Amino acid sequence: MLSPALESVKDDWNFLEVWIDPMQSPPYLLMLMGDRMGVCRVCDPIENYKVVLTSQSYEEAQLWLLEDEFEPINGRLSLSEVLRGS
Repeated sequence: MLSPALESVKDDWNFLEVWIDPMQSPPYLLMLMGDRMGVCRVCDPIENYKVVLTSQSYEEAQLWLLEDEFEPINGRLSLSEVLRGS
């Protein structure tokens, strides 16, 4: 079951990135998910995908993650790639 905040973007997401805190052992992961309107949510998969940040821009979410010393894992999954693969 998705967190209530994620239910609203379940079918409206545009891209997904995985960010990692490499200083922890094992490394800690967060997901950055953007919707078609430009709103970004940072979700914690360990906490049942709890939304830990909602921002009105990618830049704001990215800055928040970088300030907490998270680093992006190379690559971005987009909805169009998922739809092409099905």
